[in-house]
Amino acid sequence: MAIVSGTFTKYDAIGLREDLSDIIYNISPTDTPFMSSIPQSKATAVTHEWQLDSLAAASGSNAQIEGNEVTFSAITATTRKSNVTQISTKSVVISGTLEAVNKAGRNSELAYQISKASKELKRDMETSLLANTTVAAGSTSSARTLAGIVSWLKTNESTSGTAPTTSGTTTRTDGTQRAFTEDQLKSVIKQVWDNGGDPSMVMVGSFNKQKLSGFTGGSTRFDPAENKRLVAAVDVYESDFGALQVTPNRFQRTRDALIITPDLFAVSYLRDFSLEDLAKTGDAMKQFLVAEYTLESRNEAGSGIVADLTTS
Repeated sequence: MAIVSGTFTKYDAIGLREDLSDIIYNISPTDTPFMSSIPQSKATAVTHEWQLDSLAAASGSNAQIEGNEVTFSAITATTRKSNVTQISTKSVVISGTLEAVNKAGRNSELAYQISKASKELKRDMETSLLANTTVAAGSTSSARTLAGIVSWLKTNESTSGTAPTTSGTTTRTDGTQRAFTEDQLKSVIKQVWDNGGDPSMVMVGSFNKQKLSGFTGGSTRFDPAENKRLVAAVDVYESDFGALQVTPNRFQRTRDALIITPDLFAVSYLRDFSLEDLAKTGDAMKQFLVAEYTLESRNEAGSGIVADLTTS
């Protein structure tokens, strides 16, 4: 096999256009299931405060005689809780030349990088909200940090470590890691229900999502035979106290399984997501994204944690 003598081929040519796709593939995960499942509220100061209350214990002896003089029970004051707002940012600087040249996959480099940064910012926020961190008031030389969910959960737990001494102001002390079992999960769901919670979500890392898929929980893993499909995953766990959605989360601590009543948490924004233009000081465009927010734990006794789990 031979080519015709003198044929000019691509191997000799100069100036061939590159075959660069106009689609940019980004496989980085962007889902933030905790932020997406809880309500939002408004903070009005860097120390965000709210109040907790509870009903009196039910009594089976509340029976009065006819004509009885009314007696008054003591009223219990509400409990005041707080968390501080944390500032999270992402910044982008693009040269005027880069914005002007013809690019594959995007018209505006600035718009593309801002879109990418906004997804990164949400991931950072999800990680902070789910962390085992306590309040740091901050100073001129150190940033404020919010207390994450793990440092709030103390009432309902299965752990080999030590719960936070006071919700939101001390961190959880990690213990020896142990295998995730269904008895641990059942125990914490029962504790949550006994304390008035109505949990509807179990959040876990990837390894313990697979462990949970091996729990029985009244689940059926086979589709009808005609579908020829084996279902090896559990997305809803049917407990004695209702169904809980099983949600894997890439940004939580993998050693924890979180049993959550979503309405009892909120993301409170002092400043919602905003895009700010910075002063132009050269041949470049500068923008940054900012959010100032905190976690509002409306009643930690309505959720729970199975802590200190193995992760591999």
